[in-house]
Amino acid sequence: MIEPQDAEFSRRKTDQPQLIDAFNASNASLIILATLASIFFIDWAQAVLLPLIVAVFISYALDPLLSPFDKLNIPRPLSAAVVVALLLTLIVSASIPLQREAVAMLDKIPIAISKLQKTAARAPVKEASIIEKAQEAAKKIEDSTSEKKVRTPGVTSVRIVEKPFNVQAYIMDGASAALVMISQAFSVLLLVYFLLAVGKLYRRKVIRISGPSFERMRKAAHIMEDFHHQVRRFLFVMLLSSVFVGGVTWLAFWLLGVEQAGLWGVMAGVASGIPYLGPLLIFIGTAIAAFLQFGTLDMAFMVAGTSLAITSIQGNLLTPWLTSHLSSLNTVAVFVGLLFWGWIWGPVGLIIATPLLMVIKSLCDHVTNLRPLGELLGK
Repeated sequence: MIEPQDAEFSRRKTDQPQLIDAFNASNASLIILATLASIFFIDWAQAVLLPLIVAVFISYALDPLLSPFDKLNIPRPLSAAVVVALLLTLIVSASIPLQREAVAMLDKIPIAISKLQKTAARAPVKEASIIEKAQEAAKKIEDSTSEKKVRTPGVTSVRIVEKPFNVQAYIMDGASAALVMISQAFSVLLLVYFLLAVGKLYRRKVIRISGPSFERMRKAAHIMEDFHHQVRRFLFVMLLSSVFVGGVTWLAFWLLGVEQAGLWGVMAGVASGIPYLGPLLIFIGTAIAAFLQFGTLDMAFMVAGTSLAITSIQGNLLTPWLTSHLSSLNTVAVFVGLLFWGWIWGPVGLIIATPLLMVIKSLCDHVTNLRPLGELLGK
């Protein structure tokens, strides 16, 4: 005979899995809703978040350059102004010859298109495919039916007139987009200066907030120091890798006689920050440009192979050697991150996708509840 207390215990034990399942389902629903809301907010606040994140990353990458000034006890605002001024001078001085090379490359595009058209015209005529024959038959049927149409008396024919191209509206739209881009670039530059000037101010504030116990403050200081070291080292390595790829690509292309070698070097350096996709685009672009310039497949393969060799050295030797003591990301996480941030923020999102993943990985490694996510991102 079962006692009443045993029956009550059995009933509670039977109901416990149902309560756990309901609790897990509600948690999963809240996580999904929070994720969707976060994605919507990131997309909606792009005009504010994107310049802020880019400025934070640039300041982290440039922060090691201020170490010699700190050893000389030079005030941080003054050393930050010197570094930002040097960066701005470098960008402006490099943009003048690069602009000329970009204009020269754009001028060659119509010539390249006409060259390809002439090559295609000299090629033997191929037999039309089934789809092309079906399209031609449908066009003939449509033309024959339109010719047999009889005008109905008393009915006015309607003719659709296309709206002419408005040059003034096009110029105004382009000017507004350029104005927004210039204002965002100026905002990024100011934010970079302010972040470099304040130095460790916000890290000290976070440590104070984590109090009041000394143990919590010490743990927060350790987390902030490791986080700062990981992110700063990773971004500085990315900057060095981009400079290496850009400089070596320019030198190699100049020796091979490739036109606009400086512009290709800059594009290769920027594209090296986009894993997988960036080197692939440079490989294809340099192959096409070399074929159009030299007219032979040998030179096209040589130029594209040179670009691939440089990016391979950077990706397989230089970057792993410089980041040997840092947390690493697995290839699946990097590829999914490229898809997500490229979808949200376009080309700039592709460039900052890997640093963002590195920041998230470093943060997850120090927060107990987020360590499963850090394990998914890591190798």
